Amino acid sequence: MKFIPTAIPDVVLIEPVLFEDERGWFMESFNERTFHGALRQLGLPIPRPFVQDNHSCSHRGVLRGLHYQLPPRAQGKLVRVVKGAAFDVAVDIRADSATFGQHVAVELSAANHCMLWIPEGFAHGFVALEDDTHFLYKTTDFYARECEAAIRWDDPDLAIDWPAIAPIITNDKDNQAPPFN
Repeated sequence: MKFIPTAIPDVVLIEPVLFEDERGWFMESFNERTFHGALRQLGLPIPRPFVQDNHSCSHRGVLRGLHYQLPPRAQGKLVRVVKGAAFDVAVDIRADSATFGQHVAVELSAANHCMLWIPEGFAHGFVALEDDTHFLYKTTDFYARECEAAIRWDDPDLAIDWPAIAPIITNDKDNQAPPFN
């Protein structure tokens, strides 16, 4: 696996190695020893163990986010797309961070097999670029309704350049999320 720091060094793009032959392909999607070793090499902390896996399926134009959980149930997320494609965004919400309020955006797809490591202290969201987009999340804490929070996905202060997909489909909770500031 290749671990690539993004513009916010704590957020890491992961490119797996694919082994292909006439039967198809194989890849290791997670290996704790490799994951921890690569984070150490990048000077990043080792996260708490993954305790929950989530799987969502979205139609083209569905936007989910920007979601996060507050301490003591903050979540780190290792995310990937196994069918379809998504424009994935992580926003630094750590008030003491040099990159506070900045974001990273990458395309994750079944075709590129990439994953994104998003540590605790980030809001996360994505928009599905194709119908039947399947998005997987490994999280470092369990879902806790009392700790869930969100930021308005189209907040002008964040200036996220979401793809020009029409229509963008959101739910009431995401449309009513408070602004970043």
